[in-house]
Amino acid sequence: MDGQLIAFTGIAAGLVAMPGADFTVVVRNALVSRRAGIACALGIAAALLVHTALAVAGVAAVLTAVPPLFRALQLLGGAYVLYLGVRTLQSVRERRAPGAEDAPVVSGAGALRQGFVTNALNPKATLTFLSLLPQFVPAGSPAMPRTLILALIVVALALVWFPVVALLVDRLGRWLRRPRTARAIEAVTGTALTVLGLGLVLEAVLA
Repeated sequence: MDGQLIAFTGIAAGLVAMPGADFTVVVRNALVSRRAGIACALGIAAALLVHTALAVAGVAAVLTAVPPLFRALQLLGGAYVLYLGVRTLQSVRERRAPGAEDAPVVSGAGALRQGFVTNALNPKATLTFLSLLPQFVPAGSPAMPRTLILALIVVALALVWFPVVALLVDRLGRWLRRPRTARAIEAVTGTALTVLGLGLVLEAVLA
């Protein structure tokens, strides 16, 4: 592996591990079950493949060149993250009611969809590919093969990091899923998603 690939892998690992909507959604689903957490993680990795295809196809450049299109996608993504946050906070309130179930039921398909949509509707992920990947394509070398390699490194890192997060949450599940602890963590993740979603929506509206 050449020096540029090593440097890129380190930078990409930091970006993938950076707390954000993806991380929060994985934790939220992993609190329900290991299956839901891993399915959500796989959904995020699958969405990164979409960003890879968009970056290679040049669609990311179109998003940059047409600000209204970027803002529309940003607004849609922010609205979805905001929706997840509000739903999570509603779930916390409902579980405090007498006779309520202690844990929500999330199917593997539902968790997979949440992970995929949360990442796929984040236009900044595509723009990150567009701005970062070209910096690590050596001058004079074919751009597409190198870009694909770099993009697949990001996907591979996501396939490692997010399932590890889900497994760690599940490993601590006996403590994390205690009713009081679970409600507290779910309240924190719901608040985080709500704030992230509001931030994306306001950024799109005020841009």
